[in-house]
Amino acid sequence: MPPHHRISPPTSQSGCISHPTSQSRCISPPASQCGCISPPASCCNSLGAARPGCVSPPAPQSGCISSRWGLSPLHFPSDPGLRIHEYLYFQVLSPGDIRYIFTATPAKDFGGVFNTRYDQIHLVPADPPEACGELNNGVFIQDQIALVERGGCSFLSKTRVIQEHGGRAVIIADNAYDNDSFYIEMIQDSSRRTADIPALFLLGRDGYMIRRSLEQHGLPWAVISIPVNVTSIPTYEMMQPPWTFW
Repeated sequence: MPPHHRISPPTSQSGCISHPTSQSRCISPPASQCGCISPPASCCNSLGAARPGCVSPPAPQSGCISSRWGLSPLHFPSDPGLRIHEYLYFQVLSPGDIRYIFTATPAKDFGGVFNTRYDQIHLVPADPPEACGELNNGVFIQDQIALVERGGCSFLSKTRVIQEHGGRAVIIADNAYDNDSFYIEMIQDSSRRTADIPALFLLGRDGYMIRRSLEQHGLPWAVISIPVNVTSIPTYEMMQPPWTFW
């Protein structure tokens, strides 16, 4: 198994990026952010907070890596608490040792949306994990949600494979297992194909910890609830994964 490493949060104060709770934090975007522009450092005060009137940076360009602080709001069709600042939430109900609320980001320009809330549905790790072709456990993914690993083929190709096996949705975890803060913006490939099921991106550390727990318990799948309305959960902050930086 890959070693457990944390990604340290940026410490410089070169630009202001909106925090999911509407507070502003001043951090430097990573170099791999495709040239996304930050506002000037003058918008930050000496404590690293945004000055009045500070303008948030534009939405990341296609393919940019976004942090938890740098996502612009979208509206979920039925309940804004289910999708906040480009995030969609799900909770692992079993195994109990990872009974946390996880954060994912929907694909930008392909896939469907969650028109139904699943109180209990299986999250099934795909075999093989990259899900770029025929699956060895496709029968278990039918009418459930697949957990897939990034790499080997496009995000859209993975989504179509899961859709063809009857999956309700796909959660694609980063293959960088130490990634606990930066989200990849999943976009269409050049094939002009489409997909109808929801596709979500999950941090690499979160995906790794879910799979590791299932392996330790000898379980073929986790039980999750998705989407979760975090605005209605008073203890939400205490239910986030302890290995994730907030």
